Amino acid sequence: MKIGHVIVPSAGMDEQVAFYASLGLAVKFRDGERYAALTDGTTVIGLADESQQPVAGRTMLGIEVDDLDAVAARLSAGEPVAGPHERRIVVRDPAGNPLVLYERLP
Repeated sequence: MKIGHVIVPSAGMDEQVAFYASLGLAVKFRDGERYAALTDGTTVIGLADESQQPVAGRTMLGIEVDDLDAVAARLSAGEPVAGPHERRIVVRDPAGNPLVLYERLP
């Protein structure tokens, strides 16, 4: 398990990528207007188009897990959803904050 990224909503991918890059973050990965990952070498900010946001309009923490099915069963979180790069579930912490738990696709 590791903290994978902080997911930030994006209403204009080009503008937001340019903004974060101007702060010195490097573009690690970009999937068109859908998603972009920027990093300082340690932490990743994932910019996600609202249509791709697991919970629209919310900044969330993404945690990568080794066995998503086991975690989903342990948390009674339902069935994982498959995306183009990962399988994921959305859970809420005791304070109601949404978290994305995900497992990368091979």
